[in-house]
Amino acid sequence: MKRLIECVPNFSEGRNPEIIRHITNAIADVEGVTLLDVDPGKATNRTVVTFVGEPDHVVEAAYRAIRVAAEYIDMRNHKGEHARMGATDVCPLIPVRNITLEETALYARKLAQRIGEDTDIPVFLYGAAQDREYRKDLSIIRAGEYEGFFQKIKLDEWKPDFGKSEMNPTAGATVIGARDFLIAYNVNLNTKSTRIANRIAFDVREAGRVIRDGNPFTGTIKRDSNGDALREPGKCKSVKAVGWYIEEYGIAQISANLTDYKITSVHTFFEEVVSSASERGVRVTGSELIGLIPLKVMLDAGRHFLKKQDRSLGVSEAELIFIAVKSLGLDELAPFDPQKKIIEYAIASSEERKLVSMTCSDFADETASESMAPGGGSISAYTGALGASLSAMVANLSANKKGWESRTSEFSEWAVQAQNIKDELLFLVDEDTRSFNAIIEAIRMPKDNDEEIRIRREAIASASVYAAEVPLRVMKTANSAFESIKYMVQNGNPNSITDAGVGALCVLTAIEGAGMNVLVNTKDLDDKQKAEELKQQADSILSEARSSCDEIRQIVMKHIR
Repeated sequence: MKRLIECVPNFSEGRNPEIIRHITNAIADVEGVTLLDVDPGKATNRTVVTFVGEPDHVVEAAYRAIRVAAEYIDMRNHKGEHARMGATDVCPLIPVRNITLEETALYARKLAQRIGEDTDIPVFLYGAAQDREYRKDLSIIRAGEYEGFFQKIKLDEWKPDFGKSEMNPTAGATVIGARDFLIAYNVNLNTKSTRIANRIAFDVREAGRVIRDGNPFTGTIKRDSNGDALREPGKCKSVKAVGWYIEEYGIAQISANLTDYKITSVHTFFEEVVSSASERGVRVTGSELIGLIPLKVMLDAGRHFLKKQDRSLGVSEAELIFIAVKSLGLDELAPFDPQKKIIEYAIASSEERKLVSMTCSDFADETASESMAPGGGSISAYTGALGASLSAMVANLSANKKGWESRTSEFSEWAVQAQNIKDELLFLVDEDTRSFNAIIEAIRMPKDNDEEIRIRREAIASASVYAAEVPLRVMKTANSAFESIKYMVQNGNPNSITDAGVGALCVLTAIEGAGMNVLVNTKDLDDKQKAEELKQQADSILSEARSSCDEIRQIVMKHIR
């Protein structure tokens, strides 16, 4: 699989759409790079751009964008709420797929060296690309901002990593590095007071606030023996935050960077802000995401708020995202489109059109066309997904049944299990088609000499084995749904027992159909031992599935006759 890295450069221009368009066009013109998001801010006079691609392509696109930004942005005239030091203020590279942070850091250094050698822009490394500990933190590097860097850059300890020790008066300086995923996130307040917003920020950010003698706001700062200010830490680790007023919206915000969402989640940070604001008589009205966000963060937030509502957690991804968006107020200032703002969705939509993203009628039409894929394998997986969905539905109806409030947690767990099975089977809908296409691609490989013939033969053999393993995986996954379906017909909402029964029939159909694909795809395998092993596993699952479905069918029929 190809390697992917993400690049999220921040440009010091958020008001002139023509300049922003020149920069983003420079990125989009690079083959192999996909522009995912452009997020300009008028008050900050800053645009955050997100794009992904293979490493060398990303480096090329970033290089071009930095040069174009230097051409069109004049830092001598720049004003905005956000801290900044250059036309391209910061340009981080982030590992996304099949590449480590350490490997990504090498590409960041490659980009930084090229900018330093080819332009008059001094470049500083940060994060994983920086070896010196005191220069790893972006905020420390940027201290003094554009205006202060004319003197700062002449200090020995602040010599650029690449380029001259001389500030570029129009383009400023830039910081290039590598880091893990960072979430830029603002929380909206029903006040215009920057003072109140900053006090809330001090409560929640990791650095907290300085400790003073006497008056906590105007008293003398207490210091340790080294002269460093003593601080009272805030509530949220791995969070940087400040308060500011955004004239564009007419409100104050807590502007935060969550540098490790695995330590402090978005919903945890949001609720800490809500708590601090409430203590000061201020109300949180919503929030704003800058750039993109990982899917897991949204799903975790959705589950968190559903749990607080004492509702079943076994709902779809779409429902979890909807709950997260509404609970966090992410759509208060602008519409929140998950397909554009969740990084996994944005990347997937740029790479391929998935079968499972089609409407039911489009999927049926695609299946009915003269194309050989999707075929029976994908349909088997989809039928199994419908069976698991019916099990989840009965579990959710049972969890929310009036008079069964004490059993919400019980049925929620079964609903989550069924949803997980459904999601895996939906993945296998497309994976089955991909495995078939891999055989076709292998068959089309060149065979003009002995070496090409050998490589082609090995590719066909490997693809054929995988084409048998995928339907076997469908069988195993679908078979695991019988446990929850049986529990639903025995213990779930009796008004929905036939729904669970239909789910069992769907699951059995999926297993029967996938079993046929295992047999046909192992028929001509060169590795006869592997073929026999796969067939035996398929036969065993099929026998067990028929027995499970027959048992469930009898329970349902006894209940409804």
